[in-house]
Amino acid sequence: MLRKSNGFFLLDLLLSLAAWFMMGMFFMPLLIDLSNQSQQLVRDKKGEQFLFEELQANLTDVRTSSNYSIFHNGTEYKIYWNHLSGIEKEVCVKVDETALLRGTEICKVPE
Repeated sequence: MLRKSNGFFLLDLLLSLAAWFMMGMFFMPLLIDLSNQSQQLVRDKKGEQFLFEELQANLTDVRTSSNYSIFHNGTEYKIYWNHLSGIEKEVCVKVDETALLRGTEICKVPE
């Protein structure tokens, strides 16, 4: 900038805008990836919560083990029981894969 000038040159303005644009293009993919990881953690945590709620309900109630689905924030959590060897059973919670998030399946045997 010149000494007698009271404003910015067009070149100064374009240079600062280009620097902001390049910083934005660097940090935008990092922010998108961080957002996807956060959503995946929320889905996994909610799936584990449904799993342990089902295990607790099975311990307190004597009921038949049925398969059903729960929708929470637009995500379908499928809860089903698998028959293992003999009398043993395990409960599983499955979340299907989407375009941005991977699918998960959590299984646990009641104690």
